[in-house]
Amino acid sequence: TLPVPVSPTGGGRVEVPRSVTAVLGQDVVLPCRYRAQEQEQVVQVTWLKRGPAGAPPAEVAVLNPQHGEHVQEPFAGRVLRHGHGDLEDGDILLRN
Repeated sequence: TLPVPVSPTGGGRVEVPRSVTAVLGQDVVLPCRYRAQEQEQVVQVTWLKRGPAGAPPAEVAVLNPQHGEHVQEPFAGRVLRHGHGDLEDGDILLRN
């Protein structure tokens, strides 16, 4: 299962593709764009990995301009921020 972005609490909208194709052994970018409403600012992006049915999702990565990027230990070295600049671009790169 792939990580999924958490929905925002503001009035904008999250744009993610319905599916992403990956090739075993190669890097893949998981895109996530937030189309903000006027006066909105993205202050944090959290990526979660869906668990089995009924299980809570696992946190993969948190992108925060004040506190930096934090990737949970099971994903360390394999998940990197791919977007640049403002967090409206919350893309991540999954390595290998």
